[in-house]
This record gives sequence, C-alpha cells and structure tokens, in this order.
Amino acid sequence: MLVEKFGPRLFFTRHGQTVWNVENKICGATDIELTELGHQQAEQLGEMIKNGDYHIDEILYSPLVRASETARHISEITGIPMRAEERLREQCFGKYEGTARNGAIFAKAKTHFLDHYEGGETMVHLCQRVYNLLDELKAESEDSGKTYLLVAHNGISRIVQSYFNDMTNEEFAAFGIKNCEIREYRF
Repeated sequence: MLVEKFGPRLFFTRHGQTVWNVENKICGATDIELTELGHQQAEQLGEMIKNGDYHIDEILYSPLVRASETARHISEITGIPMRAEERLREQCFGKYEGTARNGAIFAKAKTHFLDHYEGGETMVHLCQRVYNLLDELKAESEDSGKTYLLVAHNGISRIVQSYFNDMTNEEFAAFGIKNCEIREYRF
C-alpha cells in the first residue's frame, strides 16, 4: 500500500473477480457480472475496511455492475454511504473488448494513447475525465477533510496511479492491481 505522510487520504480498489477475468478477456466498458468469488472478495474487503484504520466517509463507484456490486457489499458491511460516479466507468476498448487480455496486439495498442480502438475511448480522454474527478475530490478533501473510497476498474487504477506518481509510458501500460486490492494515496 502506498502511503505518504501529508495530505487528505484517498483509497482505491478494483472490483471483485468477474467471469471474463477468469477467462482472461478484456472487460472494458462491457457490463460483466461478478463471480461467486468476486462477491466473496468484496465482502472480505468490506470486513477489512470495517475493522481497519480507514475512516472512509463516502464510496464513489463506477456504474458498471461489477463495481457497483463490489461497492454495495462494502457499503452494507461498513455502513459507509455510496454513490455512482460516471467518470469511474472503465475505458471502452472498442474492438478489443472480449478478446484475450494478454494478447501482444492489445498490449501494443494500449501504448497508443490517442487511439479509439475502432469505437472505443482514447487513453487521453479517459485520463481527462478521471483527472478532473480527482482534482474535484482533492479540493473537496482539502476543504472538508473527507476521505473517499473509489471502487472501479484496473484501467482506472492505472490513471489514479499516474495522477499521484510519475510513470513511463511502459510502466503506465503495464500497471494493474488485483481484484479487491486496496491502495491508499495522499493528495
């Protein structure tokens, strides 16, 4: 877990396991359900947050079902209020959605930050919407001291990581977190 000494805290987690995670397919903006293990992972994370030193005031989550269900489990266990945040929706990978996650062609395509992937969203546009959200949360946190948990996707984790840390293009394209892994950042 990344922890710095100063500034308001922000937590980020990736949704629980999905069927396409098991099948090694790119989910992107396709609305894929959690597996039974994914529900269990979300419940375990909720218990960890409830019993840990997190002090989260609000959960913001992607409206895609895998993230909204993960957030629901966490909220039910912890009592933390939650609300959907459209800007946390996963990137649409266009023609690559449903294809092999570890394919060489997709790995190369992820380094093309201005590509729409034939019907998808560019990495630059994705960064813009997530960075705008993070800028707003930073201002709100500095004013109110409020701590947020973002429940979203692996692609969004990459953007959040790059907001707080310098990364090379290669590090950015390769970055990812596990299902229901939680990361802490400081504004």
